Amino acid sequence: MEPKKNPNIEVGRNSGLYFAIGLNIMLLFTYLTMEHKTFETSKVILENIEMEDVFEEDIPITDLNMPPPPPPPPVLSAPETITVVEDTKDIEETVLESTETDQEEKIAERIVEVEEVQVEEVEEEVSVPFSVVEKVPIFPGCSGNTNQELKECFSKKINEHITKNFKYPQTALELGIYGRVIVLFVVDKEGNITNIQSRGPDKMLEKEAERIIGLLPQMKPGLQRGNPVTVPYSIPINFKIQN
Repeated sequence: MEPKKNPNIEVGRNSGLYFAIGLNIMLLFTYLTMEHKTFETSKVILENIEMEDVFEEDIPITDLNMPPPPPPPPVLSAPETITVVEDTKDIEETVLESTETDQEEKIAERIVEVEEVQVEEVEEEVSVPFSVVEKVPIFPGCSGNTNQELKECFSKKINEHITKNFKYPQTALELGIYGRVIVLFVVDKEGNITNIQSRGPDKMLEKEAERIIGLLPQMKPGLQRGNPVTVPYSIPINFKIQN
């Protein structure tokens, strides 16, 4: 069967080509439109400026009648003749005595009496560490033949005293505060416990440790070369919470 239309004159045969050409033309037109730049023109009015000549008026100089300056004072001339007048009175010359002294003049010696000076002897406070002192402080109830035995007894009595007087602070116990407190104190020349200091994790524990050490009894002072001396001592106090 033959087709009714001639394929050579069919319109839709090249429709794809025509569409591509038209699309390219539209894209080119759009690009040129976007790239086209226009500038705003402002109207400028040019006017002629007329300059007028300004003439300055000359101010005449007036002659002011100023009075002339006063003449200088006249110079007094010396008298032509000089008359010599004889002195009728005798003038006594005043003699000024010199206040300077020479080497021959003796200077009056001033004797200063010095009373007897009393020199007060100030005893220097000597502090000897517990580990090197010749004779350690003696805790009440301690006895021994050697210094080492006295040291061991001293440490033992200190620990017994801490155990006996130890009391855990209730507030610190409730808050769960615990730790080690280092207590420093000094046994002075009279055997008294002085200068108590502490360092620990909390103020409540430090206060309790200082209270315990403050209850220590008076001791016999330590001796160095037979003389009483101050002896510093330190001891740790452990605050533990048992489950």
